[in-house]
Amino acid sequence: MKKIILSLFIIPLSLSVIAQTAPANYVAAVKMFTILYNDNKPDSIYNNFGAQMTTGLTRDKFKATMTGLKEQFGNLMETTLLSYQEPVAIYKASFQTTVLSMNITLNSSNQIIGLYFGKLKPVNQAGDNSAAKSGGTATASTPVIDPSVVESPMTHKTLAGVLHGTYTMPKDVSGKLPIVLIIAGSGPTDRDGNASKLGLETNAYKYLAWGLAKEGIASLRYDKRMIGESTTSNKEADLRFDDYVDDAVELVQMLNADDRFSKVIVLGHSEGSLIGMLASRGQDVKGYISLAGAGQSADKVVTEQLKASQSTFVQEKFKTLLDSMKKGKTIDNVDPALWSIARPSIQRYLMSWFRYDPARIIKLLKMPVLIIQGNTDLQVTTADADKLKKVKSDAVEIIIPNMNHILKEAPADRDQNLATYNKPDLPLKAELMPDILKFINGVN
Repeated sequence: MKKIILSLFIIPLSLSVIAQTAPANYVAAVKMFTILYNDNKPDSIYNNFGAQMTTGLTRDKFKATMTGLKEQFGNLMETTLLSYQEPVAIYKASFQTTVLSMNITLNSSNQIIGLYFGKLKPVNQAGDNSAAKSGGTATASTPVIDPSVVESPMTHKTLAGVLHGTYTMPKDVSGKLPIVLIIAGSGPTDRDGNASKLGLETNAYKYLAWGLAKEGIASLRYDKRMIGESTTSNKEADLRFDDYVDDAVELVQMLNADDRFSKVIVLGHSEGSLIGMLASRGQDVKGYISLAGAGQSADKVVTEQLKASQSTFVQEKFKTLLDSMKKGKTIDNVDPALWSIARPSIQRYLMSWFRYDPARIIKLLKMPVLIIQGNTDLQVTTADADKLKKVKSDAVEIIIPNMNHILKEAPADRDQNLATYNKPDLPLKAELMPDILKFINGVN
């Protein structure tokens, strides 16, 4: 029997806080689906689809998919709401033999225009999802802090709101310390490297901060605007990539003005790499570190990721949307498969992000540069690091074997690699911290 393939978007751009209640029409739709699915009536489910579903999905193909789902996992026993952000509701779907996530999207006529089943990421090592069951927000398990390390909260007011972060420092401080500003990657990734609603549980930035502090180096990691605790008066549709850059510039200036610190180094991971590059230009930054940073504009990165994870139909839909955005126009009628990464409210943000080419920006930096890339990264390749190095010949480029995008030990196999994304207790790749420390200690 052929198993059902459960795909995963690699770049999630869900930028706003998700409510934990769903409207009555969603409750009714899920109940309807459950009854008809368990009664082996896929045709009746199909009759409740809107045009956006039926255009790209035939009745026979949907029937075959539901039959395969039933044969593989059995009846749908229970559904529990995990999150709702108009127009998408995400449920924990408990079948007879497994538990999956179930995403459902309705149009204004209460027709189903999006239906997706995927892997449900456990909240902690035991796989307990009690926070989601109770309607709360699930968080990654928290490792015990090293006794030689101390942490304290940071708040910084901007014109748009308040940024929240965490200072991490060695317990015994003697004189001024170098400090590293750690800038997080894309989507709702918080200061610790986690996005629990998306199953991303890594603690990667937390481990970075602790590793630095144990070697006498301070750090500041923070929730980007509209992420985690960082609040703003802006709505999602108002957000632009340059807002992230402006916030990072303010933090660089704040750290330079702090008498506790001797020098500022900027470290950006993934999307944070480009933010860090832009924020370092013209600032008193002694060194810049790109961790798993793209070497080409983000529209090309997303296009390549969709080729690896989505159908030709979805890829063509994104190309049409991309062509429109390049002309400065948004599209309201977005395919449900693209909703999480290109819904109308974030298309202006995408336009502001896509216009930057990291290879051009890094060339302008005047300070020492370190480029680190893992060779089992599913999102950014060693070719990206090579592109950055090519235009910045005096940069130090390091390729770490068997390090993936979340900076952990991982094989090239996609499923095994992605399995590390929700194992927060996994340590950072062993070679990573020594390479970073060597660079920091070598800049003046």
